[in-house]
Amino acid sequence: MTKGQFRVRRCGLDGVEAVEARTRHAFPRHIHEQFGVGVVDEGAQVSRSGRGMVEAVAGDTITVNPGEVHDGAPIGEAGRAWRMLYFDPSLIAAAADDLGPGRRMEFHLPVVRTPRVARRFRALFAAMTTVGEGGEELLLMLLADLMREQGGLAPQASVPRALAIARRRIDEDPTAAVTLADLATESGLSRFQVLRGFAKATGLTPHAYLVQRRIAMARRLIASGSRLADAAVESGFADQSHMTRTFVRNYGLSPGAYAQALA
Repeated sequence: MTKGQFRVRRCGLDGVEAVEARTRHAFPRHIHEQFGVGVVDEGAQVSRSGRGMVEAVAGDTITVNPGEVHDGAPIGEAGRAWRMLYFDPSLIAAAADDLGPGRRMEFHLPVVRTPRVARRFRALFAAMTTVGEGGEELLLMLLADLMREQGGLAPQASVPRALAIARRRIDEDPTAAVTLADLATESGLSRFQVLRGFAKATGLTPHAYLVQRRIAMARRLIASGSRLADAAVESGFADQSHMTRTFVRNYGLSPGAYAQALA
């Protein structure tokens, strides 16, 4: 079902979600819990992430890692159109292990400009969003192409132990009210050290990171069939309107439209 300029589609393979968009919406800094791979179909956009500033134009393949802070804005007044597939990390981990036992998938190039990779993605998107078969095979071939283009696998960035403790406190229960003082006590740092170090390590302040974890939880709850009001409360938002504002800023469509698209 289409709502505005976004279309969210269920896929034939568990752990995959498809999104089509045509929009001038500028996305603020946010994160996804999944791996994302997509192709820009029209227009162009600029994005900042931990992998640097990058521009993507029509025909380019774009990638995002779980937990990677990034934004996105159109270049020009016409906006841009793209298609994305989001994959649960467990699905990508299993596929990477098939490609080479013990390997860990992590994209370090945010844009790939090889036409073959874009064609491979389009074939995978079609297979995932129709009754077509061969999705698993096409996914493995796409990942193999991406690994080849990126020269292997990027090492996982390390996070200082004290800040990892602070982040884990949020990850374990995003619905809990947590203060800088709480994180400082937990990690053995001062409040300022937590604030500065957390932003350097993750790209977000502790509060902004907390909000991202809550909206990701809300999205999962809505996808599983929860009522919007219940999803707001269970994911730690003050009320449904607060969840809705955050949802629209991050995903470009309302929670209601997202729920209808998955109905």
